[in-house]
Amino acid sequence: MSANNRRYDIDWLRVIAIGLLLLYHTAIGFQSWGIMLGFITNEKPWELLWIPMAMLNVWRIPLLFFVSGMGVYFAIQNRNWKQLFKERAGRIFIPFVFGIFGIVPVSTYLWQHYYHYRLNYIYNPGHLWFLGNIFVYVLILSPVFFYLKKNEEGRIVTCIKKCLSSPFGLLIVIAAFLIEVLLVDPHPYELYAMTWHGFFLGLLAFFFGFLFVLSGSSFWNMLLKWRWLLLAVAISLYTWRLLQPQMSVPNFQLVIESDLWIFSLFAFGYKYLNRSGKALRYLSQAAYPIYIIHMIFLFLASLLIFPLDMDVHLKFIFVLVFTVTGCFAFYEFVIRRVNFLRPLFGLKVK
Repeated sequence: MSANNRRYDIDWLRVIAIGLLLLYHTAIGFQSWGIMLGFITNEKPWELLWIPMAMLNVWRIPLLFFVSGMGVYFAIQNRNWKQLFKERAGRIFIPFVFGIFGIVPVSTYLWQHYYHYRLNYIYNPGHLWFLGNIFVYVLILSPVFFYLKKNEEGRIVTCIKKCLSSPFGLLIVIAAFLIEVLLVDPHPYELYAMTWHGFFLGLLAFFFGFLFVLSGSSFWNMLLKWRWLLLAVAISLYTWRLLQPQMSVPNFQLVIESDLWIFSLFAFGYKYLNRSGKALRYLSQAAYPIYIIHMIFLFLASLLIFPLDMDVHLKFIFVLVFTVTGCFAFYEFVIRRVNFLRPLFGLKVK
């Protein structure tokens, strides 16, 4: 984003989303089903963790897709399509390929070692599937985005801005996500990684994220006006879900709840987070590399701490602290300072 039109609230939401990802992935290690997702799990689960996890699970990944689409709007302000592809290839595709062959296999080794499996070199996207999706979305949607940018005063963009300046525009956005779940019929809804549901949901979120920023202040002021109602309905839907047997509700309800949480976050972020500072400047640079490497330190922490005879609540705290500390230390003293490593983690060479 250029300095003149930078939206610090969007930067903060990206940082917060990555922080929640670390917290959520740590919590998976304390769920009995975590091993089915390829996580190292503690012998004794902490089942009550699922209550906040269930709230986060329906919107944390879609939020990242929305924010990524917003980032493209700012990226194309001073770039043509060739420059955009070159920039996104360096920032997304190179770390994605490097991660498949150099990051994910390390965490896989740790998992195999913990469960006494034969050590095999296995390359796959793992937790980096998100990057592959984002790069494909850039390739698919860039012609549309550049057309809209070129015709910001045209009839189509004017219609989009008018539509999204009204709360009825939010109903259109929700309707698009409802159509996706009706057509794909995902089970479970929250399984986004390397599924068609995750691909199409991400594509929609990426597209609408771009449109939200394109729409300008009229959209964001509308969200501000309705923020408390959006939040209240999201909380009500989540509360209703908590009261159901096994928290089972129809997919259409999860769509509505997810979108309302996200709209609320955008509204409150726009009001309270649109400011810079040293913390944001550092964290906005660190978040992406930490996302790439966090599974290595999470699995290393799990391998060392889970065998200990310790209260499950203390284990959670120690695993989380170890993971966060390890990630920041590796970023600060290795990734950030070793120049040839920087592009492998989406950073510019100094």
